[in-house]
Amino acid sequence: MSRQRPIRVGIMGFGQTGRQIYELAAMSEDVEIVAVADIGRPHILHYLLRSEVEQPEKFRLEGNFLVTDRFRSRLVEIDRPAEMPWDVFGVDAVIDSTGKFRDSQSMGDHLASGAPRVILRTLPTDDIDRIIIPGLNEASASADDRMISAGSATTGALALLLDSLAEQFEIVCGNMTTVHAYTSDQALQDYAGSDYRRSRSAAKNIIPNNHEASDWIGYFLPQFEGKILTSALNVPVQEGCLLDVNLVMADSAVDAEAINAAMCKAAQDHPGIIGVAEDPIVSSDVIGSPLSLLFDLKGTIKAGQNTIKTLSWYETRGHAARLLDVVRLYDSLDSRKEVA
Repeated sequence: MSRQRPIRVGIMGFGQTGRQIYELAAMSEDVEIVAVADIGRPHILHYLLRSEVEQPEKFRLEGNFLVTDRFRSRLVEIDRPAEMPWDVFGVDAVIDSTGKFRDSQSMGDHLASGAPRVILRTLPTDDIDRIIIPGLNEASASADDRMISAGSATTGALALLLDSLAEQFEIVCGNMTTVHAYTSDQALQDYAGSDYRRSRSAAKNIIPNNHEASDWIGYFLPQFEGKILTSALNVPVQEGCLLDVNLVMADSAVDAEAINAAMCKAAQDHPGIIGVAEDPIVSSDVIGSPLSLLFDLKGTIKAGQNTIKTLSWYETRGHAARLLDVVRLYDSLDSRKEVA
């Protein structure tokens, strides 16, 4: 059964990821954004969108509507799920890209407001129906799922790396440090925040931080439960992140060449999701990449008998693309259910 109309999507939160989702939808043929909920004023949201896209002239503001060549999106100045009348807009799915409403109660508010399904751009804080990482566990999705997370950019990149290597090698344990661009919840000047280090200026410091990926890796890859430690260094760049992973291999014969060959195969098996970089790239070179994981072939090093160090790149646009992939996945499941 072929879809007769585009998938109708609502977005809550028009920050960087929300705007990237919007641009990617505008470039697609099968998704349209019908409503955007954000506390920002329409002309400011329009201005921010146009400042980031490659063809700003394609994005117009007509009253309270963002308009593209393919669809019109109603801008609604609302910032809480319970207040947004999704039913009025006939959405097929809502993407919550705020990063704030991560609990099942808030997701339930989206559903109660008329969203048939809600997808988080972040990991959840409690039990929901499903967490889907495209390229890893799409087969676990069910048409009955209503509260879904697409994980996070870092967790998805790490899970894809581990899964790709675990297909060929036994990994004893490892640790990951994400060298991460600073985020919107960090202060640009020193300002009293949630903890000592995060109270320091994001624009002039390398800030050590914890990362929750280690809490979730076992969910996707049970063989790695309790075996991967994760942390973060937030650095003064706006975009582009580096995944620094050290793995202890069971077989001391595994070398850098074998690891690189495995990742080249993974890139062939998962086009558009995993890629490899042969050039000596830096963080700005990954800006705009739609990949979840760009493996750096020049960054693979063997240290001692059993330790392999790897470098991989990613940025939020890749995660925005995966969020739309999750929307498409569930639309496909719905279509199959209707046929059945």
